[in-house]
Amino acid sequence: MASVTAQETRPRLPVNRPNTVAVGTIVWLASELMFFAALFAMYFTMRSIDVEGFHEHAQILDVPFAALICVILVLSSVTCQLGVFAAERGDRKKLEMWFIITFIMGAIFIGGQVKEYMALVEEGLTLSSSSYGSVFFLTTGFHGLHVTGGLIAFLFVLGRLYVSKRFTHEQATTAIVVSYYWHFVDVVWIALFTTIYILQ
Repeated sequence: MASVTAQETRPRLPVNRPNTVAVGTIVWLASELMFFAALFAMYFTMRSIDVEGFHEHAQILDVPFAALICVILVLSSVTCQLGVFAAERGDRKKLEMWFIITFIMGAIFIGGQVKEYMALVEEGLTLSSSSYGSVFFLTTGFHGLHVTGGLIAFLFVLGRLYVSKRFTHEQATTAIVVSYYWHFVDVVWIALFTTIYILQ
């Protein structure tokens, strides 16, 4: 009887469960990865059908400008991660600073993409002008929408930090989850930039 009682009163060891928000975000990003994989499949399929047309249209792309905004977006991933390090240390001020810088860099990227679209339209390349135009605007456009979604997420995080009186664990978790998403869209853009602007 005594041995049974001892077993029943033995303290339970804490269970280390993964953060459900982080796991959910990773699963969601996996589905987003499948979405972009479909866009890449569309690009390569259309290019294999119209090799000459794709090569001809790719000549009007402003590769140096696209490379510049690509570098800005990649660097924004670095500043985003610095914000995460600050969040993990509980440093609210540095988190705000790095996330504001990341937001500005992301906004510059979107502004650059709009500028590029306007220049391409002036050159006669539109969504309906050719198969290349359709593929180009769909792939880069959907990515631009994802970047815009990330910018909205940064505003949400910064807004919560601004109105709250103290920095909480939930706010740090939200910042980390937003960083997952931001790193994801940056990696996708590197793949898109390589495919569309470098390989052509």
